Amino acid sequence: MTTAPIRIFIVDDHTLVREWLSSLLQHEAGFVVCGQADSAPAALAGITATAPDIALVDLSLKNGSGLDLLKDLRAQCPATQAVVLSMHEEIYFIERAFRAGARGYVTKRDSTHRIVEAIRAVLAGQVYANADVLAQLTERMVGHTGAKQPGSVELLSDRELEVFRRLGEGQGTRKISEDMGLSMKTVQAYSARIKEKLGLANISELVRAAVRWVETRQNN
Repeated sequence: MTTAPIRIFIVDDHTLVREWLSSLLQHEAGFVVCGQADSAPAALAGITATAPDIALVDLSLKNGSGLDLLKDLRAQCPATQAVVLSMHEEIYFIERAFRAGARGYVTKRDSTHRIVEAIRAVLAGQVYANADVLAQLTERMVGHTGAKQPGSVELLSDRELEVFRRLGEGQGTRKISEDMGLSMKTVQAYSARIKEKLGLANISELVRAAVRWVETRQNN
């Protein structure tokens, strides 16, 4: 009796990354890539249409939010298990991804074999992340060490954090509203809440803080 292949849908806004992942996975015995998308709306439509076993999802997408996509997949495509492959290594990003519906988390600095390992583990019913990440998550959830410090980006909601990231990458309000599918008034409201939570006086301080945050993370 032939075992059905594991069907995987890739979501990443970089063409070269998608091509690399597709090549990597297609060479793995029993894996087949059934679709790709570069944005959250296209990914949701494609995954709904193809019903893959695994969605391999990046959190930083040009159109839409990876975290929102995870929540949508959990609600609309519960048979598809999500594994995150992301540049975000901070524990608060990883925790948010699991809360949004991810079953596995691999960073882009991890070795490539971990991607395959994560897919197989998740399909076997396990939650996958490296041992250090799992220990940190356990400590935050059980040991109550995840207290949010005043002025910390951890105070931001998922949507606010996405707006903050995009501001730090040089996007203006109009571009953010278009890419996230929000009105400009809503983006402005998010920006106002971010300023309040981070203790910033005005939009100039907000943009500078966002740029510094993005640059710091890129240099780590």
